[in-house]
Amino acid sequence: MTDSVKDKVIAIIAEQAVLEPGDVTPEATLSDLGIDSLGLVESIFAIEEAFDIQVPFNANEPDQSEFDISSVAAIIAAVEGLVAAQKGA
Repeated sequence: MTDSVKDKVIAIIAEQAVLEPGDVTPEATLSDLGIDSLGLVESIFAIEEAFDIQVPFNANEPDQSEFDISSVAAIIAAVEGLVAAQKGA
């Protein structure tokens, strides 16, 4: 399950960044990839739709969010946690 979550998240981020998935590294930040605040919001919506989850993210206050967007790896880990929590609910 973990690989498919990772692959889907990377594919979503790559699409927003107009990059190939292979160009998106776990240590990259969204700004490293050229994703702006609109791209971030679109990525969040795409992640919510792809995994049927609710992401605790406030676009008006991204620094106050419980959803860690500091790097691609952090986003993957956060999505994995939300998917696991949803399956356990």
